[in-house]
Amino acid sequence: MMREEVLRMIKLNNVVKQYENFRLECSMEIPKGQVTGLIGRNGAGKSTAFKAILGLIRTDGGTIEVLGKDVSALTQADREQIGVVLSDSGFCSYLTIKEYLPMLDAMYADFSKEKFTADCDRMGLPLKKKIKEFSTGMKRKLQILAALSHGAKLLVLDEPTAGLDVVARDELLGLLREYAENGDRSIVISSHISSDLEGICDDVYMIEDGKIVLHEDTDVLLNEYGLLKVTKEQFAKLDPTHLLKTKEENFGYSCLTNQRQFYQDNYPSVVIERGSIDEVITMMTKNT
Repeated sequence: MMREEVLRMIKLNNVVKQYENFRLECSMEIPKGQVTGLIGRNGAGKSTAFKAILGLIRTDGGTIEVLGKDVSALTQADREQIGVVLSDSGFCSYLTIKEYLPMLDAMYADFSKEKFTADCDRMGLPLKKKIKEFSTGMKRKLQILAALSHGAKLLVLDEPTAGLDVVARDELLGLLREYAENGDRSIVISSHISSDLEGICDDVYMIEDGKIVLHEDTDVLLNEYGLLKVTKEQFAKLDPTHLLKTKEENFGYSCLTNQRQFYQDNYPSVVIERGSIDEVITMMTKNT
């Protein structure tokens, strides 16, 4: 039992959260040493799942384990092992980073002022400038650096690259790759930008209407999934065994498969595109 707890950073088992117009029903696991992506449309349930993981909302059913414990049993020392960036959280805009240093030092036993200030310098964040004068990218960098500043074993990141330009996104993803190089750490991250997840995640969960509709290794998704573009005549002759989702188009049908090679070998005249996270989101959220 102890070995299983050590190797599993997060486990959601049939977690239920009921709101007036939305219901989350979610099961997922994040092993030790893994980067897991959570994908889905706005309102699909990503932020609700993250808040449940962090114990920020009271759930209506199921169990949540974080760092081998029920989330309600986490101690302050346990919570210091978790670095968090939520889409609706931030720093007081009227303070400077320098003014925040004593607060971070008081909050976290393992806070490293030297590393944090060095990282701020590396990321171009001035210590004496009020945070309200920071750009969106600078504020997000600060959030990430604060989450990394106290030796956390687990990062929970809700849309950390939202609203950032390409350069700022690359810098932040570089920080996360550095963090993940240590095999004892895990990240769970959501993003609308598929290239972010494709470049850093070991696996992805897709959530739609509060339910997990897909879980796949990123390598499998990119290398084995495909999108078939077929006429109505071609569609009528297709073996449907390996089709996950079908959408009617003006030209015929688009079909998502997790066995691209099967259709390439058996239907050489069919147009087949390689899979991507964007295509999976598009196809899995459309009615057949």
